[in-house]
Amino acid sequence: MTQRVYLDYAATSPLAPAAAEAFLEASALRGNPSSLHSEGRRARLSLESSRERIAAAAGAQTSELVFTGSGTEADNLAVKGLFWARAAQDPRRRRILLTGIEHHAVLDTVEWLERHEGAVVDVAAVGPDGVADLDSVRALLAAHPGDYALATLMWANNETGALQPVTEFTALCAEHGVPVHSDAVQAFGTVPTDFPSSGLATMAVSGHKLGAPVGIGALFVRRDVTVEAHTHGGGQERGIRSGTLNVAAAAAFAAALKTPEERDEARRLRSLQARLIRRVRESIPEAVLNGPDPLERPDARLPGSVNLSFPGAEGDSILFLLDMAGFQTSTGSACTAGVPRPSHVILAMTGDEVRSRGTQRFSLGRDTTAEDVDHLADVLPGIIERARAAGISAGESRIETASTRARRERADEGRDSS
Repeated sequence: MTQRVYLDYAATSPLAPAAAEAFLEASALRGNPSSLHSEGRRARLSLESSRERIAAAAGAQTSELVFTGSGTEADNLAVKGLFWARAAQDPRRRRILLTGIEHHAVLDTVEWLERHEGAVVDVAAVGPDGVADLDSVRALLAAHPGDYALATLMWANNETGALQPVTEFTALCAEHGVPVHSDAVQAFGTVPTDFPSSGLATMAVSGHKLGAPVGIGALFVRRDVTVEAHTHGGGQERGIRSGTLNVAAAAAFAAALKTPEERDEARRLRSLQARLIRRVRESIPEAVLNGPDPLERPDARLPGSVNLSFPGAEGDSILFLLDMAGFQTSTGSACTAGVPRPSHVILAMTGDEVRSRGTQRFSLGRDTTAEDVDHLADVLPGIIERARAAGISAGESRIETASTRARRERADEGRDSS
């Protein structure tokens, strides 16, 4: 039977045992947390205990945390809510500043506001390492003073793992009085994400990236920030997000957060990350690492995140061949309705569509072992050759790369000596 190796933690993390236990325990509570009777108060106590633990993980006040059904909902709530609130205060504020590497939960929301609400979108440049270009941000802010409703910059990119200069970005925006949202879904619980010191107005997080079940997220909203609601009803969550709250999922989210003893996991993942990159560079020297090089700048990238482009191979072909070999990986974000397409992140970084189509994301997590990494490194060269051959049979031009040429020459030498 084929050994199965899960390397797609950036898409979702398998349910953590502590989260499953907390979910089952809280599921036994019968009351609605908004009810005033004793069962309702027990549910409320559980919910507020979860809120306190999750808020503390970001250094925030409990009153700043608004529960949502997902990170995507949190992004929508923040971006639309900030835009509507700011435009209502001053109709000139129609501009939104962002980069081209944002998650689709932000990109598509901004595009919707552009089509339906008259938003004007300014896209700041990113460097070849996938990090926001602050000079580009500075120039855009200076060119349109007083016109921005908001700006948004993700904390860590979901495809490359590149950590973004959030505090520097918010400082630039603060000079012009522009509130900033950050999608911190990939970063929260993995690297420090201190909400008060970040200068952010809002910050989106999600539970299932950490080992909680799918269906629970949160939006941090600074107490002096106004976010217009787009869900109305019972007035829960400061009136920002009405609806009966998911007590069991919130408990699981809180339980999935790492304890201080577990935070050494980042060090282990960085070691595995470096091991994989070194092995691939040895066996497939033409492979291109996307994002900051963790061998040179380990603190510039999420631990466990490896994104590589393989010249001459299509990303979806690599993915399906790896899946047949027992490896679950990704070509990029999993949140695109299951449709493989060129990576918009790599395109924004490089402008190279061929490179963006030949990417593969390997995201390591709590169950990943050194043996898993070595097994992947052993089979990957053959997978890449087969993916290139699939491209050739589809009518694409052959690209003989360094590793392919070396293997052919070794085979030729073997035939000559026989």
